[in-house]
Amino acid sequence: MRFAPFAVAMALAAVPAAATLAPGATAPDFTTRGAIAGNVFSVHLKEQLKKGPVVLYFFPAAFTGGCNAEAHAFAEAIPEFQKAGATVIGMSADDVPTLQRFSAEKCAGKFAVASAGPAIVKSYDVAYPKQIQGRSITSRTSYVIARDGRVVFVHDDMNPADHVAMTLAAVQKLPRK
Repeated sequence: MRFAPFAVAMALAAVPAAATLAPGATAPDFTTRGAIAGNVFSVHLKEQLKKGPVVLYFFPAAFTGGCNAEAHAFAEAIPEFQKAGATVIGMSADDVPTLQRFSAEKCAGKFAVASAGPAIVKSYDVAYPKQIQGRSITSRTSYVIARDGRVVFVHDDMNPADHVAMTLAAVQKLPRK
């Protein structure tokens, strides 16, 4: 289901951003299904952290204006994240078939997007207090998680403009192993 852009904008503007996990907190481990370039696979945070830091960014809903722009910006910056040793994973409350299409169309197949079920949404404190057209959404919150599983940076802002630049800067400050 796609959301009307005006309805999404009005709902997102009406409520302040949610609380988040604080830097220094242990990032809750999870396993869920996601997609990259339209291909479904299992996403396990602990396994991703073995490769290096993870940028876990939550977005409200696939195929909406701000989320499309943010996915495009992350896709364009993937070479810089890879150079810094980081993996980017986008997460939303959308179902896996929707994320399959979104990963291929809006993420340019360059990074994974995964389905954040209620347990993940609760553990990362990203439940948005309003629904859009009867559907739950997440806040737009970006976490940088160090290899040891600790949250080192959080950016919680419904405006997608600074999430990529700020998370990339945080990753670049991490010590390389």
